[in-house]
Amino acid sequence: MKRLHLCAIGLALLLGLSEASLAGPLLDRLRERRAAQGSSAAGSTLPAGVERLENIAYGSDPAQAFDVYLPPNAQNAPVIFMVHGGAWAVGDKAMGRVVDAKVARWVSRGFIFISANYRMLPAAAPDVQLRDVALAVATAQRKAGEWGGDARRFILMGHSAGAHLVALLAATPHPAYAPDLQPVLGTVALDSAAMNIVEIMSQKHYRLYDKPFGTDPAYWRSMSPTLNLAAGAAPLLAVCSSRRDESCLQATRFVEKASQLGVRAEVLKENLSHGEINSQLGVPGAYTAAVEKFIAGLDRESARLLR
Repeated sequence: MKRLHLCAIGLALLLGLSEASLAGPLLDRLRERRAAQGSSAAGSTLPAGVERLENIAYGSDPAQAFDVYLPPNAQNAPVIFMVHGGAWAVGDKAMGRVVDAKVARWVSRGFIFISANYRMLPAAAPDVQLRDVALAVATAQRKAGEWGGDARRFILMGHSAGAHLVALLAATPHPAYAPDLQPVLGTVALDSAAMNIVEIMSQKHYRLYDKPFGTDPAYWRSMSPTLNLAAGAAPLLAVCSSRRDESCLQATRFVEKASQLGVRAEVLKENLSHGEINSQLGVPGAYTAAVEKFIAGLDRESARLLR
């Protein structure tokens, strides 16, 4: 960890950033790269009775696959669909911080949990990643009945870059992304600081945003959840780390726009690091309880399972 931290400091100096900024996406990108290369949930012990279906394909590329975690005897179960982060460039669906605590908490209570991969930089820009996520959700909805799930009870969840993608999909559920995509109950966006790409790119910003979003203002706008949010969107909970001003500011402005449109949206500020916002969700405590309160408000069956 010390070596990782020193590498991050060196990279930060090259980018003209202070060591204090390492609490944000830079250090977490390095950590997620390391986690993706190391141990994963695929090799860990599942909670009693939970079954894992690995690498269900939703496209022809090897990256277009997801894992499904099933409770015993599921019937019309709600589905939590998780999209990992990693600066649109790294990460994996089976990383422990993405899966372990969430599966232990929610699959054991009767939810189906799905964790998806998608094509990433440099092969796929965020708009391609968005279409991958939409296609993955639509494929999972189509197959949900085979697993005892309910296609009408999907809850989107994502962390960091994954939070950006699910928030954008929730804001703009256009049929062009996936013609048979059905509406979702709601979305939980875990610490995305990229809700308004136009705002980010128009001022001093982390260089990690340059590769995914380029120099075209029209593209920035098309990739901004806040600027694409429309009336009728499903409820969204924006969880943000109170240690990252830019994350909570972007979340707050998204919620303000939602309020103007009559869309239910909330900000949940947590005194956790960017990585902990992901890894600690599902661990018993006030943070998990607050997220579960939002989920319970989406659907009677979800509320019943969380009692």
